[in-house]
Amino acid sequence: MPYLPEVLTLKEAAAWLRLSERALYDLARGRRLPAAQLGGKWLFPRRALDRWLAAQAEAGQDALRPDPPPILAGSHDPLLDWAVRQSGCGLALAAGGSQDGLAALAAGQALAAATHLLDADTGAFNEPAVREALSGRGVVGLVWAWREQGLLVPPGNPLGIAAIGDLARPGLRVIGRQRRAGSHVLLMHLLAEAGLRLEAVGFLPEPALAEDEVASAVAERRADAGFGIRAEAATRALDFVPLVRERFDLVMPRRHYFGPPMQALFGFARGPAFAARAARMGGYDIAATGTVAFNL
Repeated sequence: MPYLPEVLTLKEAAAWLRLSERALYDLARGRRLPAAQLGGKWLFPRRALDRWLAAQAEAGQDALRPDPPPILAGSHDPLLDWAVRQSGCGLALAAGGSQDGLAALAAGQALAAATHLLDADTGAFNEPAVREALSGRGVVGLVWAWREQGLLVPPGNPLGIAAIGDLARPGLRVIGRQRRAGSHVLLMHLLAEAGLRLEAVGFLPEPALAEDEVASAVAERRADAGFGIRAEAATRALDFVPLVRERFDLVMPRRHYFGPPMQALFGFARGPAFAARAARMGGYDIAATGTVAFNL
């Protein structure tokens, strides 16, 4: 096999993919495969083309695959939990980390995934992680809500915790999240921005596996602080130090959006009961709920 460079020209890439140069040019112009136009020339990263080709082959098998079970996997969100129950959409929740949800979706073990993964390089939520996990699968990301993330502390904030850097105080007990959770990814980003390493924080030995477990640990004084959402702080009458807004999305193959479970869930989310519940819980912005965040 002749040596191929890491970056291919249009002619080299067309020969490698066994396409005409015109067909490849049209795909590149339509942004339908990995390509970059530099100095008037189209260039193609070979490894990215490898992944794209494999994903196209997998996507071509979709019609032969059985439908996944009606499971919504991934990150935990209390408003989502409530809406799934109240809407009668028929989805079962398999709460875990955002990355676990995307893995379940990729493996055909879930109908959709709930995720809130920040990409440190671009500052974008979810789309870069979904591209990495589900490239070429024909998926759509729909906004569930924007949420306030910050520090949950006991009532009255007795230790005066006011910023992310305060988590590194000697002796402070902090309840963390599992490593594949979106909250853990976001916390690492905020610590890095503050010039702190993860090891500088006195995390409890066992992480919380859901948002409500973070609030429970602080409310029961097993932890002095935790990183989580305002809604859970309000539920436990905890003080809350806001740090960042994040976008929480539901990701699914495009065809499953039009199925009864997702139509029932998002239909319910357009109603007054959903808006009232979000307002009571606090920390949610649902103005964009149900809109398309990205379409891959």
